[in-house]
Parts: sequence; structure tokens; C-alpha cells
Amino acid sequence: MSDTLHLWMRHEARATERRAPLTPEDAGRLVAEGIRITVEESDQRVFPLADYAAVGCATAPTASWHEQAPDDAYVLGLKELPAGPDAPALRHRHIYFGHAYKGQSGARELLARFTAGGGALLDMEYLTDAAGRRVAAFGYWAGYVGAALAVLHHRGALTTPLRPTDRPALDALLASGATPDDPTTALVIGALGRSGRGALDALTAAGLDPTRWDLAETRDLDRAALLGHDLMVNTVLTTTPVPPFLTKADLDDPRRRLSLVSDVTCDVTSDCNVLPVYDATTTWTEPVRALRAGPERPLDLIAIDNLPSLLPVEAATAFSAELAPQLLRLAAPADDVWERALHTYRTAVRAQEDPLVR
Repeated sequence: MSDTLHLWMRHEARATERRAPLTPEDAGRLVAEGIRITVEESDQRVFPLADYAAVGCATAPTASWHEQAPDDAYVLGLKELPAGPDAPALRHRHIYFGHAYKGQSGARELLARFTAGGGALLDMEYLTDAAGRRVAAFGYWAGYVGAALAVLHHRGALTTPLRPTDRPALDALLASGATPDDPTTALVIGALGRSGRGALDALTAAGLDPTRWDLAETRDLDRAALLGHDLMVNTVLTTTPVPPFLTKADLDDPRRRLSLVSDVTCDVTSDCNVLPVYDATTTWTEPVRALRAGPERPLDLIAIDNLPSLLPVEAATAFSAELAPQLLRLAAPADDVWERALHTYRTAVRAQEDPLVR
């Protein structure tokens, strides 16, 4: 076992994932600090493998981490690991968005794979500072893309399947449909957070003046006001159950003007879901699903759980800039950010073994 910190950046199993948790530039800075980095080949990652090799990273075949990564390496990724009845036990420490601590579908099976293999999940969603604020997040770009897609669909300008682009091209689309007298009303819930700020910026780029709600407005929800908007973008992520913002009864409320919901958070299947009106996310191929059909009062849903991958360079660059300093601290003994993440994992495992544990 080596004393040198070893990060192994894996290929993403999801076919629509273009991002990387580390850009070549930031990977090079970590290598210069003495961290060993191995990067797997990937035919979909937005950054070429040669760019990582040029800054001193080792390379490895696609999806080779399970067989080839040393036991003491940290396996770094973003989205879900391959699953299924033959999925192997997990002996490594993995850093990625595991979505396994709030009772989501498949969470029990995933945690069981870690306990069986002796590994651990250091979930990126739970990398927080002493005040509980996340130290690295894609939130701004998730909100930006979620709101942009909502506007484009509302204007009949959303083309499918969705394809990755860049911000100038996306902004040009938003601006091309803007008119001074556009009557569209839009609501952003969670407007003061990262995702909320991204959503507001996209709506502004589209020529809209959105309504801004945050904690104060959701504590005493004005349901009639919510239903009175054309578009709603939800960016609220909660770790404890709260009263829902939208219920199935609201979908049939005769007062409803709301015709499109863009759920950036996508906390579907969790008890913490603030929009329990759907049970499956949408996709790049079919980004919009009808919650209520019909020509008179339709209601559509956009719920894509890797929105920032549609702006892969901008999103990865911003995220990597935040994550890289934390990865440098991973080599420090008992770093608070990583110790909290490990404690959260261990608490989730104990709760699975004993439901009375909190």
C-alpha cells in the first residue's frame, strides 16, 4: 500500500454523461502537488484523455477500476455505478453522487454492496463545511439548464433528443424567442440557492421577470399563487420530509394555470420529494412527460437528473474548481469535510442494519 494519495477517475456508465469531476487543468495541479491520478478512457467525456496524460495522469481502459484500481485508491466519478444482480461488491472508497441516504430506489442494494466489499461511499452531495454548506456542487448549471429547457418547451422551440451544447449557443436560443410583451409568468422555488440563481439567470436571458420564492414563501405556501404561474422551476433540495409544494389534487384544481413544471432537484422515490406528482425522471430522448393531457389545461413535466451534462464544459469546469481543493485535503489526516462524509455513510449503513438508528 502506497502513502501517496491515488485518485482513479472512472468512465461514466451513463450514456448521456459528458462531464468529468476533474478537468485536465485541475488534475494537473493535483499531480503537481504529489497526488497520483489515473484516468480511464471514455468515448463520451467532454475532455480528451490525451489532455489528462499531458499533465501527468496515468491512463487505464474503460471501466477497469474494479479489477485494476489498487485497494487503497479512491474511485472518483459523478453518476451511478453499474448495477444489477451480478454487480460486484465494492471494496474501494468511492467519491460520487450515490443518492443512497434518503431511501431512494436501489439505495439499500447499493449500501449492501459497500458493506459486503469493505469499501465506503463518500457522497459528493454530503461534502459540507462546518455550517452544512456544500463545498462543491453543480447546482447553478442544473438550475440554468432546467429553466432554459422549460422556456424552450413552452415556446415550442425544444428539439429532441437533447444534445450537449455551450452557454453562448443556449443563450442565443433563449434570446431568439424573447419578445417585449411576452405574457409568460415563471416561478422559481429556492431562488436564493445555487440552483435557484442559475434558474433566475436563464429566465432573465429569455426575457422573463420570474417570481422568486425561497424559505419564507414555502413555510406558508400560497398554493393559488403557485398554480397561477405558467411555468414553475423547483430547485429545492431537502434532507428531511416537508409538506409538498405540489400534490396530485393540485393537478386537477380548476384554478390551475400552471402548464409546465421543471423539477431540477429530481428527488423522485425519496420521502423528501417536494413534488410527489410523478414517479420517474424524464430523459434526453424524451425530456417532457404529460402529467395532464388535453388541449384545454395540459400540464407537462421536465425532470432530468443530469441537466448540467447538457453544458458539460461550463458545468465541469466550475465543479472541478470547487472539488479540486477538497481532493487535495483528502490526503490530510482527519480532514473535517471528508470525516463528515464518512460519518454520514456509516450512519446510513447503521440505519439500514438497525432502523432505530438516526
